[in-house]
Amino acid sequence: MHIKDKLAHAEATGRPGISFEFFPPKTAQGVQNLYDRMDRVAGYPEGCDDQDDPDLLMQHLKEKVDAGGTFIITQMFYDVDNFLAWVNKCRENGITVPIIPGIMPIHTYAAFIRRSNWTKIRIPPDWLEALEPVKNDDAAVRNLGKSLVANMCRKILAAGIYHLHFYTMNLQQATKMVLGELELIPSHKTPLQKPLPWRQSLGLGRREEDVRPIFWRHRHQSYVARTQTWDEYPNGRWTDSRSPAFGELDTYGIGLKGTNEQNIKLWGEPKSLKELSEIFVRFLNGNLDRLPWSEGAVTEETDVLKLDLLDLNRRGFLTINSQPAIDGMPSSHPVYGWGPKNGYVYQKAYLELLISPTVIDDVISRIEQNPDLTYYCVNKIGELRTNTTDSPNAVTWGIFASKEIIQPTIVETISFLAWKDEAYRLGDDWAKCHVASSPSRRIIQQVMDSWYLVNIVNNDFHKTHDIFNIFKDLKVENLNVQVEPIAPAAELVDNTRENSQDPQKQVNGSSTELTESKQEIPSN
Repeated sequence: MHIKDKLAHAEATGRPGISFEFFPPKTAQGVQNLYDRMDRVAGYPEGCDDQDDPDLLMQHLKEKVDAGGTFIITQMFYDVDNFLAWVNKCRENGITVPIIPGIMPIHTYAAFIRRSNWTKIRIPPDWLEALEPVKNDDAAVRNLGKSLVANMCRKILAAGIYHLHFYTMNLQQATKMVLGELELIPSHKTPLQKPLPWRQSLGLGRREEDVRPIFWRHRHQSYVARTQTWDEYPNGRWTDSRSPAFGELDTYGIGLKGTNEQNIKLWGEPKSLKELSEIFVRFLNGNLDRLPWSEGAVTEETDVLKLDLLDLNRRGFLTINSQPAIDGMPSSHPVYGWGPKNGYVYQKAYLELLISPTVIDDVISRIEQNPDLTYYCVNKIGELRTNTTDSPNAVTWGIFASKEIIQPTIVETISFLAWKDEAYRLGDDWAKCHVASSPSRRIIQQVMDSWYLVNIVNNDFHKTHDIFNIFKDLKVENLNVQVEPIAPAAELVDNTRENSQDPQKQVNGSSTELTESKQEIPSN
């Protein structure tokens, strides 16, 4: 398997990935195997011997990636803040491949200083201060170094980078100590089984977090970014989310991934609602690796719902999140299982989708006739309709021996409204990938401006498919109507979508074209 495929698999399974660099005996076949499995390039967050101009180094790195590098492994470092700033600069320069930090565990004090001097990297002053008193005791240095390096790794993982590459120098002890501190290797205390149904963050202060809203189920990095300033994270139950505010949408890692050109290549240029819905169909069929509302490809959990989801999208209901009902599945199940062994897990059926204003009243009327269904419905400007209370509704839970019931996934009002802002922002960003006068820009923006974001929960967890019955015989009309381009003064792509937070600018960049054209997109 190619290394880039292993990286994708590790991200999809929800656990941080790890790799190691060591020095086996060199053979011709070994070298060939290495080239067959990876196309990596080196990155230098703190410069390198033959070049200290950071801008020129960044230019060279971009050229290497453009020439076919599939991922970047960095030189060793200990200044994590500088590394994260360098990653941000890479993204600003259009480098989108995975960036893997090179981690050098601390074996002995002498080797630590020697390698740092050799690579000319910065050592944080507090590290030197902590290690100085024990520098002549190798065991004490390894034990303290374990904690220092593990905390550095937690900051990296908390920033949304989910693979760590360890330089072992053919010495295993220090590396194993760091991995043990991070709980990334199996033990009796921490078996190698998914502890929760969503990917945990190993960031400082988040290790006990065990409750999250379902809305960010496919956007883990964004959720971590928007909650990084919280003083406490939910443990055991979801507390009032009106106290800790969700972060602003201009925080790095929240906006749409990729450049305009990359996203157009990935999703194409839809000119009708049907062509737009086919993008969602392709995603569900595994032919696209992401949507604006999903950081990765569709998962196996969706298989049981796939036919229903495909049918909905082909009728003009655009689905962005879902889960099937699960009634007492063993916690060891390879797809749905999580938590300690010999337990049982449960889920309520959940569906989240964008719905046209032409059918929204029919959908809500049908939902309200079924006492098992609860819903939230909101538009872009925040007008909310619901048939439930503000209290959290657990949609995933587990029962395990000698433990209280664990409820790691919930639906509730305040976090849904925070997600609403992000969901519509992502759609706006998608629209702005296209030329302002283009049919694609207009059709996506029309959906974002006028369609409703709806989530539905079937509170009878014995039933998986009943949630789809409310859509029986409903469809959005005129899906095939093509949107015509308008004649603008200048054909310009909005290349500042990542930085444009001014609502007035967004209006001027999207809705104005629809008004000036006098040509509405048919909706009924």
